[in-house]
Amino acid sequence: MARRPRRNHSQAFKARMAMAAVQGENTLIGLAQDFDLHPQQIKQWRDQLLDGAAGVFGAAPKAEAHSRHLALLCFRELFESTLR
Repeated sequence: MARRPRRNHSQAFKARMAMAAVQGENTLIGLAQDFDLHPQQIKQWRDQLLDGAAGVFGAAPKAEAHSRHLALLCFRELFESTLR
């Protein structure tokens, strides 16, 4: 029996599967059978979606603001050094 080549799923497909798993209209086993996936793979995508959902409401912008602040400090220092 020949091995099946590794499949790479798009981010949109993973998001759709994760959202379907969160909605609960179908079981993980049902989704896996419908889309020829392993139930554990769908569970991992669902868990990644739920873990990352908190970042939508404010956790990520703090890190972005910090990096933006550091960049501004570097630019200011560079600007001041060129004026001297």
